[in-house]
Amino acid sequence: MSESETQHLPEIIVLGPPTVFNTHRNEFSSRFRLLRPWESPLPLAQFLTAHAQNTRAALCAGFFPLPAAVLRNLPSLRLVVTTSAGLDHIDLVECRRLGISVANAADIFSADVADLAVGLLLDVLRKISAGDRYLKDGLWPKQRTYPLGHKVRIFPVKLFGVNKIVIIFTLCRIILVFKVNRIVS
Repeated sequence: MSESETQHLPEIIVLGPPTVFNTHRNEFSSRFRLLRPWESPLPLAQFLTAHAQNTRAALCAGFFPLPAAVLRNLPSLRLVVTTSAGLDHIDLVECRRLGISVANAADIFSADVADLAVGLLLDVLRKISAGDRYLKDGLWPKQRTYPLGHKVRIFPVKLFGVNKIVIIFTLCRIILVFKVNRIVS
């Protein structure tokens, strides 16, 4: 779309940019007039002052810090959408003070996190990665033995550091397929 065709579209500043933006750039560009500060030679504060004074929404990557100083350079901002589950990179106190709403990905990745946790559990107990390294290092022809891993069901599974109830339930549902004797949290 040309510059004149995008003038009527709602304006969004993209901070990061988040991976979802790179994946869906065309869809975003067809629906919004996008400000891309990383493409500008200006430092962020100058870019915001020069181009984003009327911007009402921001799309923010989870790794991009959004402190009070940045928020104050966006006087019309009313919404921050972050692609992360967490909000620790955003100054929520300042957002509240300025009347800015904040939305995040919440539990959208919970099932993926649970799948990965179970995959890592299987990898460690069954020695999948270690066996792969053993073969790639050429040890099989020399040693001809490799210690077998452990069955998942003979160990109690302890869940720690998990603070999302959705992840806990998903993990339990997946782990129970292996007929684990005990799950401890």
